[in-house]
Amino acid sequence: MTPTTSYYLAGPTAVGKSALALALAEDLGGEIISVDSMQVYRGLDLGTAKPTAGERARVPHHLVDVCDLRAAFDAAQFVQLAQAAAAAILARGRIPVFCGGTGLYFKALLEGLGEAPPSDEILRAELTATPLEVLLAELRARDPVTYEKIDRQNPRRVIRALAVIRLTGRPFSEQRADWSPARLTPHASRLICLTRTPDDLRERINLRVDAMFARGLVDETRKLLDQGLAENPFAMQAIGYRQVVEHLRGERGWPETIELVKARTRKFAKRQLTWFRRHGHGHWLEIPPQESVAETLAKLKQIGSELPKNTAPLSLQDGLRPET
Repeated sequence: MTPTTSYYLAGPTAVGKSALALALAEDLGGEIISVDSMQVYRGLDLGTAKPTAGERARVPHHLVDVCDLRAAFDAAQFVQLAQAAAAAILARGRIPVFCGGTGLYFKALLEGLGEAPPSDEILRAELTATPLEVLLAELRARDPVTYEKIDRQNPRRVIRALAVIRLTGRPFSEQRADWSPARLTPHASRLICLTRTPDDLRERINLRVDAMFARGLVDETRKLLDQGLAENPFAMQAIGYRQVVEHLRGERGWPETIELVKARTRKFAKRQLTWFRRHGHGHWLEIPPQESVAETLAKLKQIGSELPKNTAPLSLQDGLRPET
């Protein structure tokens, strides 16, 4: 029987996306496509809550461990690989289940990123070697709108914005595609965003971070440093690894490091929720604190049955280019 549609599960870290996607894929005969900008990197396992070997044996996972630790990875690469994975899953008569928390990747997949110049590795390297405060000063002078809106603690985003400005001579804020109903693909109507109460999500985040450290996040980070982790500013954006690297360099004690990772993760989850709410095209599903995965799955399937079905293949949007 040919599958009738795909599922798209989004939401903040620790909300329960992965467990729900696993149950959904097993129930419907599907395969999971990760929508996570850090799970693509080989070696970033514990800190990204990457699916275990047992989970991958239960359900095939795609776009996990596809990128070398020293390499850059962007939204255009994600879309190309995701399209290929979805096409192969559908050809096998199975259902693609997209699952993750990287809003930009969902946007690129369901809408496209608009026009942007091709990546320039020399320029990227030059900007990466420049102190963040110098980059921010240039961004403020050349594009005050982006300067006010951008996460100024995230070098990756600052570098990307400045690279576009330097390559095009135009403000980055004038080139970013907005989410609008006219641009969304039919697949976007099937985006389901998961959420929990603030107290419940906070507790789940704290427990996840404690488990990451208990399972060996520090040892994993030591090994990754030998493999070039610190040389990749993109991989170093993964919460947990940067903080552990700073701990290993003697910049912070053990208890303080754990608490910092918890605080950064909670802040990141809040930004994820804000991002998905601001773009507003998803169907929201709140998970009560003590609800089982099976109970949530039943609700999810009910929502899915009421959403428009679309079997048209995902296609790369006109004008989509690799991020800079």
